[in-house]
Amino acid sequence: MNGPIVVGFDGSPESVAATGWAAREAVLRGLPLELVEAWPWRRTDVLGTDDAIAWSRQRLAAKEEELRAVLASGAEVTSAHVPEEPAEALEAAGRNAAMLVLGSRGLGTLRGYLVGSVSQEVLRRAACPVVLVRAEEGGPTTGGPTTGGPTTDASAQGDVVLGLDLRHACDDVIAFAFEAARLRSAPLRAVHAWMPPTGSEYMAFAAIGSMDAELSAAEQREFADTLSPWRSRRPQVTVNAELVRGHAATTVVEAAAGADLLVVGRRVRRAPIGAHLGPVAHAAIHHVQCPVAVVPYE
Repeated sequence: MNGPIVVGFDGSPESVAATGWAAREAVLRGLPLELVEAWPWRRTDVLGTDDAIAWSRQRLAAKEEELRAVLASGAEVTSAHVPEEPAEALEAAGRNAAMLVLGSRGLGTLRGYLVGSVSQEVLRRAACPVVLVRAEEGGPTTGGPTTGGPTTDASAQGDVVLGLDLRHACDDVIAFAFEAARLRSAPLRAVHAWMPPTGSEYMAFAAIGSMDAELSAAEQREFADTLSPWRSRRPQVTVNAELVRGHAATTVVEAAAGADLLVVGRRVRRAPIGAHLGPVAHAAIHHVQCPVAVVPYE
């Protein structure tokens, strides 16, 4: 992942939050930061369009200058004002990016979060990891010590949570989570949920107990075997492995409470129905409060 960190910007509170998060991530990873604003209205013969385009460009340039001023010396910040539909523009930018960062709007604790059609389309189709940031998560991106610029202070970080699916080889997802934890000097909490096979609820209680014990032991061994090589590659990362009996989506959402970042996978499907999010990723982007990284894997 040597490309830039690309963030979608349109001046909205959620895009400002995403920009703040992306700026801090760019400092952590030592990568360039690129702001992309898509402008789908190509017609210039409509009254006021030229002024609107000029104002949009000025706003984007101002944000670029603001970030360049507060980021670490020598940090590379660029911006692009693209005359395309947002989903197409961001997907194209993501082809050469280390990651894409997008914003989402909160609807309250009970109702979850509003993930717009653009974000959902990009999440389904992007070739690189996509991080979704809540409007209240980004924090300020201007000022010095008193107003709170982008920071990489690990003491302020929570843990990184990895929702792990043992049924598929997802090395890219695991690698992303371990690297995120290493960069933050944060512990990594790997969570895997399992359920007994359908129909086992009709078995005798004694048989159910025996089967659950065997299945749990088998899942634990596979869980440990999956994480073992990554523990060796990243010995500086403290790993806490949690095997939970329950539904994967619910387990991952609950595990992410208080986390600094949740990492989940999105399997790249070559099916006629096209790209789509699985149930765990779908639940995470709509109900988890912390930033959510959705990492594609084959």
